[in-house]
Amino acid sequence: MPGIGKYLIVLGLIIAAIGVVFTFAGKLPWLGRLPGDIYVKRENFTFYFPLATSILISIILSFILWLFRR
Repeated sequence: MPGIGKYLIVLGLIIAAIGVVFTFAGKLPWLGRLPGDIYVKRENFTFYFPLATSILISIILSFILWLFRR
């Protein structure tokens, strides 16, 4: 498999990028609180789904992977 080295490098960079996001996520107050994130709080129930944040991260990762494929 001649291309496996390239895939391992890309996978390593993705894992490193995820680590950077987790490290600095607390310092970015808008991450996880975008308009479009679903947050429902009742008496004994709380539901949170970061829909807009997930879409934003997906777009960013898609763009990064698109750059690597070029």
